[in-house]
Amino acid sequence: MSSTVTVRPAKGVRGIGMFSIIAGIVLVLAGIAVWIVVSMTLSDEQIVVSDDANMFAGQQVAGPFTAYAQAEVIDMHALEMADGQTYAELDQDDPVRATVMNASFLRASLFTSVVAFGVCALVIGLGLLFILIGAALRKLAGGPAVAVETPGSTSQGDLSAPPRHAESSAGTAAPPERHTTRPDAAPPSGRTDPPRT
Repeated sequence: MSSTVTVRPAKGVRGIGMFSIIAGIVLVLAGIAVWIVVSMTLSDEQIVVSDDANMFAGQQVAGPFTAYAQAEVIDMHALEMADGQTYAELDQDDPVRATVMNASFLRASLFTSVVAFGVCALVIGLGLLFILIGAALRKLAGGPAVAVETPGSTSQGDLSAPPRHAESSAGTAAPPERHTTRPDAAPPSGRTDPPRT
C-alpha cells in the first residue's frame, strides 16, 4: 500500500536569501561610495593628463583610466630626464635624482588610486552577485508544498512490489526413474530351474 509524503521548502532558506540580498546591497553602496570619494579626491588635485599621452590627453584625472594614463606619462618624462635611468640607478649627488624621486611618488599615488578603483569595482560586482543569489534562494524557498507518493511497506517490512507467481510447495518434482529391463540370465549349463509358481 502506497503512502504520500509532503515535502515543504525549508524555512531557513528564505532567511538566508534575505540576508544575502541585504549584504549585497551594502556591498554595492559601499563600493559606489568609495568610488565617488576617490574620484572626488583626484578631481580636487586638478591634475590634467599631459598632451603627449597616448590616451586621454588633456582630460582631468578623475577615474582609473585617466590616472593610469597620467602615471605612464610621468614615468616617460622621468626616464627622459634621467637618460633612461631609474631613481635607484642615479648617483647620490645627481641633481636630477630629487625630481625622479618625486615622479616615483606621484606614479605610486596614481597607481594606488587605480587599485582603489579596481577594488571598488570588485566589491560592486560581488554585491550584485549576492543580490542575485539571495533572490534565487527566496524564489526557490517560496514555492508550494509538493506531495510525493512513495511505496508502502508490507508486514514483512519490505516495500510493496508486484505479486509474484506462487511456487509449488512440493518444489520441483524429480524426473521419473527409468527402469531398464534386462533379459533373464541364462541358467547354468546342465541345470534347468523349474518354473516358479
